[in-house]
Amino acid sequence: MSVRSDLASIEHRVAAIAGDAPTPQQVVSFERLAAPATVVRAIDAGARAAGIDPALVAAVAQTESGGNPSARSAAGAQGVMQLMPATARALGVADPYDPVQNVRAGAAYLRTLIDRFGDLKSAIAAYNAGPGAVARYGGVPPYAETRVYVERVLDAYRANVHR
Repeated sequence: MSVRSDLASIEHRVAAIAGDAPTPQQVVSFERLAAPATVVRAIDAGARAAGIDPALVAAVAQTESGGNPSARSAAGAQGVMQLMPATARALGVADPYDPVQNVRAGAAYLRTLIDRFGDLKSAIAAYNAGPGAVARYGGVPPYAETRVYVERVLDAYRANVHR
């Protein structure tokens, strides 16, 4: 058993004792997410604060940066959730490389996209291509990169959830 799975198991037991145990669908495996423990904790906290499944936030983080808090894309996206600087500022992020701030903002942004579009595929597509593109096309836009991105996130999401 890895340190991450040990940590997840311990956190689950502590939550159960405290009466705040996640449902089986919310028990997340971070085995595939090569991320520091601070990122793993940030994903769990950020997801819960946004009211969404930690496995979904982990899947986005995994797809965006592999859980790397110092990741930077060629387009300028930063941190674990690969927030663009303008998006990070709009979400109140002072340091986009701080995993706690970055994941909290990324999870909150994902929550707004889920609420706006009403379905997971469109919300994930909007996270990648922008909400304007999803609104313009009435769903996942016909961009090859976005279609592949949506499938990668959904595959990671399914893999992250213990059934």
